[in-house]
Amino acid sequence: MKNMNGIITKLIGGFYYVLCDGVEYECKARGSFRKSGNSPVVGDRVNITVPDEGFASIEEILPRKNKLKRPALANIDTLVIVCSTVDPEPNFTVIDKMTAAAVNNNMTPVIVVSKHDLKNGESIASVYRNAEIPVFVCSADETDESDKLKEYIKNKITAFTGNSGVGKSTLINRIFPQLNLQTGQISRKLGRGRHTTRVVELFEVDGCLIADTPGFSTVDLQRYEMIDKTQLQYCFPEFEKFLGECQFTSCSHTCEKGCRILQAVADGEIEQSRHNSYVSMYNEVKDIKSWQLK
Repeated sequence: MKNMNGIITKLIGGFYYVLCDGVEYECKARGSFRKSGNSPVVGDRVNITVPDEGFASIEEILPRKNKLKRPALANIDTLVIVCSTVDPEPNFTVIDKMTAAAVNNNMTPVIVVSKHDLKNGESIASVYRNAEIPVFVCSADETDESDKLKEYIKNKITAFTGNSGVGKSTLINRIFPQLNLQTGQISRKLGRGRHTTRVVELFEVDGCLIADTPGFSTVDLQRYEMIDKTQLQYCFPEFEKFLGECQFTSCSHTCEKGCRILQAVADGEIEQSRHNSYVSMYNEVKDIKSWQLK
């Protein structure tokens, strides 16, 4: 018997598949995890024992960087949020909710502006560059920055999300052609056929770990990743340098006199659309107690 460390890449039918030093082991999890209510999920780094005969066993879940409730996925480093310039038009409130959820969960949000060849996306890109969020502009011409994005996510666990039609499959196919996603169709490679089980899975490709998350949508982030009103201000990176400069320490940064954030918006230092999103999110949670968000 030997002990090893690895990362869970998928869960199917009660079996966990753990990647250790390039070898995938089929494992069972100890019953103690279920009893504690803390079962392993895809992305977890774990200790396993591998016997001479029979199934390997997950013995310990190593400390997590983060965990999403839905999809059940742990230790995400980068959340790539794809938005298109046209068809569909960008919904800044939804995008901002996703960037805030990423920051709140200790992930780095990254914006990819797609379809730049159909309509110039620099006005969208500038909003998020000003918000100190990494931005990559991708298109089907020489302005494409998908190679830079690939380099950025190397050696990281990355999940891709965005509304239907924004070009996620096209983007992933451009970066990782060996995954062979068929744009405009359900990908058989990633197990997304209509009658297949919806399985969260990690793929190791070119030094990157890519999370395939069927059904991962903005609805999930809004429903399961609501942010406490006292923490929301810290989920907008561009607010940081102004925090602590308001006239009142209890300032909510929504409408108060002497608010330094509001002054920064008026001065063009913070994008109006970003502040609008902040206010919308604050109003959604202002009457919810912290314990209700757990």
